[in-house]
This record gives sequence, structure tokens and C-alpha cells, in this order.
Amino acid sequence: MSEREQYVVGVDYGTLSGRAVVVRVADGAEVGTAVCDYPHAVLESRLPSGRALPPEWALQVPEDYREVLRTAVPEALADAGVDPADVVGIATDFTACTMVPCLADGTPLVEAGYADRPHAYVKLWKHHAAQPQADRINRLAEERGEAWLPRYGGLISSEWEFAKGLQLFEEDRELYDLMDHWVEAADWIVWQLSGEYVRNACTAGYKGIYQDGRYPGRDYLEALSPGFGSFVEEKVAHRIGQLGERAGRLSAEAAAWTGLPAGIAVAVGNVDAHVTAPAAQAVRPGQMVAIMGTSTCHVMSADVLREVPGMCGVVDGGIIAGSWGYEAGQSGVGDIFGWYVANGVPAWCAEAAGAAGETVHEHLTRLATRQAVGEHGLVALDWHSGNRSVLVDHELSGLLIGQTLATRPEDIYRALLEATAFGTRVIVETFRESGVPVEEFIVAGGLARNPLLMQIYADVTRLPLSVIDSEQGPALGSAIHAAVAAGCYPDVPSAAKSMGKVRAAVYVPDEARAQAYDRLFAIYLELHDQFGRHSTTMRTLKALRRAAVTSREA
Repeated sequence: MSEREQYVVGVDYGTLSGRAVVVRVADGAEVGTAVCDYPHAVLESRLPSGRALPPEWALQVPEDYREVLRTAVPEALADAGVDPADVVGIATDFTACTMVPCLADGTPLVEAGYADRPHAYVKLWKHHAAQPQADRINRLAEERGEAWLPRYGGLISSEWEFAKGLQLFEEDRELYDLMDHWVEAADWIVWQLSGEYVRNACTAGYKGIYQDGRYPGRDYLEALSPGFGSFVEEKVAHRIGQLGERAGRLSAEAAAWTGLPAGIAVAVGNVDAHVTAPAAQAVRPGQMVAIMGTSTCHVMSADVLREVPGMCGVVDGGIIAGSWGYEAGQSGVGDIFGWYVANGVPAWCAEAAGAAGETVHEHLTRLATRQAVGEHGLVALDWHSGNRSVLVDHELSGLLIGQTLATRPEDIYRALLEATAFGTRVIVETFRESGVPVEEFIVAGGLARNPLLMQIYADVTRLPLSVIDSEQGPALGSAIHAAVAAGCYPDVPSAAKSMGKVRAAVYVPDEARAQAYDRLFAIYLELHDQFGRHSTTMRTLKALRRAAVTSREA
């Protein structure tokens, strides 16, 4: 009698929805999947109560995350048609840095009677209202010569734990004092599943400034803001679990939510981008993985430690145990394309797309594909959501130059596609110049379905472009970690070899187009340095906007 197949569940928490996938342990076959949209999506203008939010805020409701467990996991099991008794583990990944202010038992402050207080909510990764705090964190760290700063390319992002925590401390001290734990959502959801609060090594290192076994010191934090010196010891520090380890076992309550057996392994949490690398079998040095969706996160492992300007971080074991894990990123990619289609495309273009049986994205892509490189005469800066790497400045904004009365919608669309590729090239070249080789570019995420975009990236970067052979890379990556946590494989690389999937060199660079892009890239770099390093124009415009909004709502 043959042994029964074993399965694991991976749950990927994205910006707008959560996706569960049931995966066979033996070969990584994805046998069932389901998606749950967050009922409250992203709160960017108002709280559910109607209270207005200032510019640059992005909040979420934690109950939406539990709804994914109650809805998507059982539906994925039903879709798979497997016996829940054959599931041996579950793992989750999350956007980051997404922060949940909690009481001692893990109750979010928004569920503790503070639903009309913005700072009680989850601060989503793209909450950029803490830029003033990030600026001060960076200035003081540079002045003091803090040893951890070069590990983050010389700049800490407003998206990360300390900037958002300082904003809470300074803007709502009552809630800050009430909060017992400042928790990454990646760890909070594991807490909900297992009853165990374990900080994962990935977010602790990349988003929580945890380097060489310690966080920034009390004296630095106190100098940053009087009273903030105890932030680490009182709100942040906790047991850290390594990637692929078991954080705990599925509680009876979570078993009732999910339909899974109580007591199965619950893996240590992870970040949606970093967890995807094993799913694409990218566990060797030189392989850069770009998880391309609303934003892009670039991750890769290396056997050398280098200081890369503007990187999001380098963490020992941050992706694969025994290797240095590097992260960089672009704050807006798919979001930019979506914004343009929603706000910048004339009605006649949408009507033409409908008449052709296409979405507007498909229509503009088809038209843009006909163009030669440079034919539209445009260059854009892809900073509509700020710049994550290598400038690390969310006060920057988008720019389009070269428009004339002959410019058409597909021209602008292609220029925006190209701008994001140029932004990636800046990142790749910065890594190489810093002594971290990049030899292969692997794409995961929904944007991999756009062949024009993929070819542009191959041509602009002059790299062979491989594509993960899964529609849900992060969820598959989580499933791989679940299999390791359950003891089915000895380590993540071994599990990735059996369960990961990738199509190698699907797109290769064309030298003629690459040379044409070199000329456009030179203009992009000129604009990049002028507006990103020298001019204060974009910061001034952001300040004027905030002042006008505040004045109007006063």
C-alpha cells in the first residue's frame, strides 16, 4: 500500500487581498487555490467612521486578515479536494513593512475601543506619512556614525518600523503608551494561527534595524526624541525565529477558522518578496528576483557582504540561511500603470479597447508594442509613490518629459513601462558597482504576464530574464517554508529544488534595442540625479499640497 500524499498550505497576504494555495509536498504541484479580497481594502482618505486622514496615510483593518483564514483557506482546500488530515503545515507571508500596534495578548488597538483613532490601525507598507521621522532618524544616525546605517544603504525608509513607531510616539502618545507590542503583520498573523508571538528574522533585519544581534541603542533613540529611548526594549524586542523554523502549532481556534487539523506546524512568518526567491529556485548568488506587482521588491542572495548605496538592507540569513540576503525596491510599478489607465486615458481609448475585446492595459500594450525604441519621444521618472531605491525618498514624485500635441495614450503608457525598467537598471548597476554581481533576472508576480514589459526589462538591463512558473509565487514560497517547518525537508534550498518552479531565459536582450535604450537611459539618469539629488522642487510641491489640504479641512 502506497503512502498517502502530504500537503501544505501557503497564504500570501498582499496589499488588497489574501491568497491561499494548497501544495503537494513531493513536487510542489499547486492543487487548489482561493482568494479573499479585504473587505476594507486600503484606508487612504477616511477611516470607516468617516474621519478624514491626512495625505500619505495608508491603513488597514486587521480583521480583514483573519477573514482570509476563515474564507480563502477552506475554499482552497475545497478546490483541491484533498483530505485536510493530509495537510501537515501552514505558512504565511505578508507585505512589509506593515505594522500592527497591539496589547500584550495580541489584540490590535483598533479592536480595543480606539476605532476612531488613526494610529490604532494597521500601518500598511505604503504609509508614507512618517517621512519627517525617517529624515531625522537618518540625520542623527549619520551624525553619530551609527554602525548599522551602511547596512541599509545609508538611509532608513519611512516605510519601516522605527519611522512609523516614532510617528506614533510623537502624534498619539496615549496610544503609544497603551501599546505593548509593535508587531509586524507577518508575525501578527502567525500569532493568530499559533498563539505564539515570534518575530521573524527577515523583517527584524530588513525593517527593524536588527543587525549583528542587536537593535539601535537606547542612547541613540533617546537623542532622537526624549522618552523614545525605551522603544526597543518595551515595544519591539522579542524572540526571533529563523526562516523555515516552526513558530508553533495550529491552535484549536485557528483550526476552526481554516478547516485544518489542530496541531500542525505553523512556520515562522516571512515577507512576500523574500519568500518568493525559493519558489523561483533562486537560492544561488547572482540571481536577482523581482516580485513585480503594485510595487517591485528586488531580492537576492550573495556570499559577500557589501555596502550598497540606497539598498533596503542586507541581512545575514535574510532569505537563505548561510547567505547574505539583499533587498532593494521600487515603491510604484503596477500602481503607476493602473493610475494612468484610471486617470489619464481618454474615454475614446477605453471605448476602442472595449470594441477590440481588450482591457485598456491590453489595448495600450498592443499599440505600444508596434513602436520602435524612442519613437514616442518621452522619458518618465517612476516616482509616483516616491523612490525606495536607491534614493530612499518618498517626498519625490512622478515626472513625464517630452510631451507634445502629438503625444498619444500609448506613448505615455510605454514611457511609464520603460521608466520602471530604468529604475530597475539603476538598482542593478548600483549592486554591481558595489561588488555584488547580478547575472540573472527572475520575475515573479502579475506583471510577468505582460510580454512587452518583460522584453523591455531584458533589453534595458541586458540580462536574460527568467519567469517563475507559478501564478502565485509568494504563496508557493510560503508553502515551501511550511514543508520545511513540518520536517518534510531538511532546509529551504532542498525544498526549493523539489517544489520550486522557473522557466529559464524566457526573454533575452536584443542588442540593437539595448543600444537605443542606453540613450534614453542616459536622459533618465540626468533627470534622476537632478530631481532626486540636487533639486528640492518635488519636496516643495509635496509640502505645498499638505499645507493646502490641511488648510481646506481645518
